Amino acid sequence: MIELRPELPGNPGGAGQSGVRADLRATLAGRFRRIRSVTGALAARLTVEDQQVQSSPETSPVKWHLAHTSWFLERHVLERLVPGYRAYDDRYAYIFNDQASHGGTCLPAAQRGVLSRPSHDEVSRYRDHVNAAVLRLVMDCPDEAWTQVARLVELALQHEQQHQELVLADVKHALWSNPMQPAYQAPVPTPLQTSAGQSWFDHPGGLAAVGHEGPGFAFDFERPRHKVVVEPFRFAGRLVTCGEYMEFMEDGGYDTPSLWLADGWAAVQAGGWRSPLYWQKLGGLWHQFTLAGLKLVDEEEPVVHVSFFEAAAFARWAGKRLPTEVEWELVAEGRRRTGNLLEYGRLHPGTVACAGEGPWQLYGDAWEWTSSPMQPYPRYAPSDLAVGCYADLPPATDRVLRGGSCATPGDLVRATYRHHLGPTARWHFTGIRLAQDA
Repeated sequence: MIELRPELPGNPGGAGQSGVRADLRATLAGRFRRIRSVTGALAARLTVEDQQVQSSPETSPVKWHLAHTSWFLERHVLERLVPGYRAYDDRYAYIFNDQASHGGTCLPAAQRGVLSRPSHDEVSRYRDHVNAAVLRLVMDCPDEAWTQVARLVELALQHEQQHQELVLADVKHALWSNPMQPAYQAPVPTPLQTSAGQSWFDHPGGLAAVGHEGPGFAFDFERPRHKVVVEPFRFAGRLVTCGEYMEFMEDGGYDTPSLWLADGWAAVQAGGWRSPLYWQKLGGLWHQFTLAGLKLVDEEEPVVHVSFFEAAAFARWAGKRLPTEVEWELVAEGRRRTGNLLEYGRLHPGTVACAGEGPWQLYGDAWEWTSSPMQPYPRYAPSDLAVGCYADLPPATDRVLRGGSCATPGDLVRATYRHHLGPTARWHFTGIRLAQDA
């Protein structure tokens, strides 16, 4: 399990706690402490040197994540809502911002690894400063400001939880890039079991509604709820396993251009892809690097660290296709949001016995590529929460992923949540679920 190390003051508030919203203030303050502490706990397992490494242009150093999430709170909560608040360090607006949008500038993402300063200790002091200021705001703001405070703090917390998964994905890539391939954590014992054979679930399609509405937090891109017409389809009961992906590899999957989208085949050739990321053959056997170190590939586990292009090629080889994001949401809506998520602590996909009502593995284990491009929904309009990285439209080439992975905080997973990555991304915990026309 993830160990929560207290890094926040217990009660920075004061006279403002006696209002009608005292219970709501205490609840939000507690949630703030918990989420910020999880980020600290994830980083605490690493050395200062580990936290400085940037192993590829698409990853970021852990130290940068720690500072960026604090800067996001400072810029979009404290500077907006605390009269007279002054930034901890004006230079941070350039080096810890992640968006060069609307005429602004920021350090290019690929250069985050050059930031030997501010030091690790200074970033820790920055986090402490921001933590105390946000908690004072939560506990002491006037009642009439509460709604805006609560909404912006919740946005910042969900943003931080997105970065918790990024911390683990980036750390995994950094440790794998080290020739010593050190482990992030000790293996978590899990029961041995065999994945059941693939099963299929029929959905009648028809006129349906998708997207978020009603109470509860959601990002702007999850809204508005809207109606769609869906053809009948069949949905796979579980994720594609490593053993099934090996069959694709052994059958010449990486050597058959007709299985690949044109850009995907170009990516295979340019990257020399022959297997999922982190796989290597030793003594004639496939091994994979995990956050618990190098291990034999378990053919029963879901395959992870495959790109959209690889997922689409596998689906074509199997005579199936990837689900659309609408199909995925219709299957997942109303189902329990439980699974092998960050809180479980394994940080690696697990097998599923497929017992009880399916489909299985909808939440946790691996993000599931869909065939859908990441585009705003019809009638999309940005809200007042469209700040920072949420103020811009995603790249037109990004594809939607659904469900969450073994490194996703449980607070983030819901049927409407839309994750998105570029089609060549492999360093994330990305996997495959199949679908087909009915």
